[in-house]
Amino acid sequence: MRAWLGVVCRDHVLRGTGLGIAQLNHGRRDAVARLAAGDWLVYYSPRTSLAGGRPLRAFTAIGTVADEEVWQADEGDFKPWRRRVDYLPGAAEAPLARFDGTLDLTSGPDWGYRLRRGLVELTAHDLALVRAAMVTA
Repeated sequence: MRAWLGVVCRDHVLRGTGLGIAQLNHGRRDAVARLAAGDWLVYYSPRTSLAGGRPLRAFTAIGTVADEEVWQADEGDFKPWRRRVDYLPGAAEAPLARFDGTLDLTSGPDWGYRLRRGLVELTAHDLALVRAAMVTA
């Protein structure tokens, strides 16, 4: 079991959680193919929406990958690759500022550059802190 951080705007996170799916890196296959059944997926949303959204900087959803299937949706001209995810019901958003430097993710210099990949692995320590904040918030 591994834990992953997907970087996605909140509007897209809300759509994905409503559908019970994960979609990363604008629908590319490579990122969702790295996930395995039982892995944790935490979404971090730098902004509320992709274009022109206000800054958010919060963890916005958390769940586990439901199965091994990587599948391609058909939305007309857009055919994104997706995974099924069992999101934790009632999980609350957790602002990054709440963690005040306690996350391994933010401990190094220029840590934000890693987020540009769209998917980064989380340590067990970070998963435990973020999960606790989102479930008990």
